[in-house]
Amino acid sequence: MGSLSDHHVMDSEHKNAPPLLSLHGISVQRQSGFLIENITLTVQQGEILTVVGPNGAGKSTLVKVSLGLIEPDTGHVETTPNLKIGYVPQNVDIDETFPITVGRFLQLNDKHSHYELLRILEQVNAENLIYSPLQAISGGELRRVLLARALLKKPELLILDEPTAGVDVSGQAEIFTLIQAIRDQQNCGILLISHDLHIVMAGTDKVVCLNRHLCCSGTPEHVQQHPEFIALFGQSHATKFAIYAHHHDHSHDSRGRILHSHEIDNGDDGENHG
Repeated sequence: MGSLSDHHVMDSEHKNAPPLLSLHGISVQRQSGFLIENITLTVQQGEILTVVGPNGAGKSTLVKVSLGLIEPDTGHVETTPNLKIGYVPQNVDIDETFPITVGRFLQLNDKHSHYELLRILEQVNAENLIYSPLQAISGGELRRVLLARALLKKPELLILDEPTAGVDVSGQAEIFTLIQAIRDQQNCGILLISHDLHIVMAGTDKVVCLNRHLCCSGTPEHVQQHPEFIALFGQSHATKFAIYAHHHDHSHDSRGRILHSHEIDNGDDGENHG
């Protein structure tokens, strides 16, 4: 797989197909005012669309509307018929007094064979965790397990709410590269909510900048130069994104693991990197 800056280009068939998810003029209002106002966006098959915005911008509300958990006050949501959605929440409450292995956790909603569990954990580079206590794994490992649980649904659309929460910077890059690999392998659409701007902006197809209303949208290159984006995040972010997108010292193997320049020079295939 290529680097985070090698954007996936949808073929003409996907561009002409109806969107998997469409939000049309969505507003959600409470006594304090609008949580989101007049939001319109679409997610196509084979596309990663990333929503960025400051705290309180309405990102979580947008996720709940997309999942059908909140009815909008105005506007409407459309999906393709019988759309299968996989969802990775931002937070998961784990009961420390109720020990459960990763394998058992993946079986809580639906029963799957041991082979299916291993196969899906392999896809997220976490097959070694199947017998591990869920309470004992790291933050990055938990994000991979949650992603595996979503993939068990064989989704056409993945909705990922802060998929790198609690993960360090190098782990964030690996998770985002893994997300790209899943998109390429599954040909699914991905709606991604994130605050990890420097990585997301280099690894997504379209960006929506949200601050209760839709500030701007388009390619990462377009959005990072938009006046409203710069007003929210500062001019320095646009410069950092450009540097990250074009001057990084690593590549990735076929399963999304980072290969640094010295490993590439030595012919390392990355199979020992988690």
